[in-house]
Parts: sequence; structure tokens; C-alpha cells
Amino acid sequence: MLKMKPISETYDMKVFTDNGEYFGDVEEVILTKSKIHSWRVRATKSSFLNKVLGSAKGVIVPHQLVKSIGDIMIISRAAVPAYTEKEEGPQAV
Repeated sequence: MLKMKPISETYDMKVFTDNGEYFGDVEEVILTKSKIHSWRVRATKSSFLNKVLGSAKGVIVPHQLVKSIGDIMIISRAAVPAYTEKEEGPQAV
């Protein structure tokens, strides 16, 4: 059964990769007409994303890489910049 959740409840939500690494926090959702296009994830001090990016503030993760949203957001490990080889991976912001 599909459960609906207001987008406002996803702000500051913790984001983890599917292999359990803390990735960052949801900062913003990017919409196109009536669909979610992507998510802007902020790198926090203790996140894996902060270690990988260095000075960048975060990344934009395509919605296709989101596996689950509940109390936390789970994304594919393909969203981690070190693993990406395709154009549809995240973009540093």
C-alpha cells in the first residue's frame, strides 16, 4: 500500500545510502509541474558526503535514486559522488 507524506515533512530528514552510510540532510525538493524531479541534500559535519565533497555544501540527487522515504530517506549508493560514472548521478551544489 502506498503511503502519502507531505513534502514539508521531508525537510531536514536524515538521508542514508542503501548500505547504511549517513549521507546528509534533505534541504530542498526540486519540483517540475506536479512531479518531484530531485532532492537537494546538505552535507553535514558528520556525514559521509562532507568527507567526499570537502568544500561543497551538498549535492542534488535525482529522484530516481531515492529508494524509500519514511522516518529517514534511503538512496542508492550510486548517488555517492565516488561511485557515480553516469550523468544521472548527483551534482555538487
